[in-house]
Amino acid sequence: MTPRSRAAAFPSVTASGVTLSREVGGVIFDLDDTLIDHRGSARQALRRWLPELGVTPTDELVAAWFGAEERHFATYSSGDITYGEQRRRRLRQFLPAAGLVPGDDDELDDLFAGYLVRYRASWITYDDVGPAVTTLHRSGISLAVLTNGVADQQHAKVASTGRADLLGPVFTAEELGVAKPDPEAYLMVCRHLGLPPSSVVHVGDRYDLDVEGARAAGLQAIHLDRRGTGPLDEPARITSLDQLSSRGPADS
Repeated sequence: MTPRSRAAAFPSVTASGVTLSREVGGVIFDLDDTLIDHRGSARQALRRWLPELGVTPTDELVAAWFGAEERHFATYSSGDITYGEQRRRRLRQFLPAAGLVPGDDDELDDLFAGYLVRYRASWITYDDVGPAVTTLHRSGISLAVLTNGVADQQHAKVASTGRADLLGPVFTAEELGVAKPDPEAYLMVCRHLGLPPSSVVHVGDRYDLDVEGARAAGLQAIHLDRRGTGPLDEPARITSLDQLSSRGPADS
């Protein structure tokens, strides 16, 4: 059965969104661009950081930044390079586009540290996170966060949401030793929650990691497609956490 056909069998899809059945015991949230507006935060950070380097921010440079991030973070997630090296590679790719010459590793590390200060100061939590997390918590569903980022930064991001006490444990690829879409990443979280994968729903913005990867591990999955990039024929697709309900009328 393909991931898309499994989605078609999702029992709680309605025209207005997705409702979790009584059989759902846990929800695992992705973090970046699911709970935290990573792209919005990064754009704001770039517009503060680049002028410090004598560079005028442009839409083209912002796109180049995200292109380098996606390319080299994927290499890190596959285990081929360290987290620090993926940051250096991002700068080596990005800086020439900004008219700057990359330095040695130490210089690149110092440069990226300057960006990180601006990035952390720019973290934005989506408005729909608080109400959704509060509702799920009150319904008795166990919550957790699973992210491919590094531990210190991602734990700090969850704390910045103001809902860390409700979101439950935070699992990072760095701490687990495996990253999404490796099935073991999802299964380790399920084991920690004490729940079978079939009773756990993974919610996230990346279709490959948060939907296909989760389903391949035996979990249910909901695609949080905030930017409307699709796939649009995914039945378990929402564009806001406001469309995620904890219990349906038939389950009351």
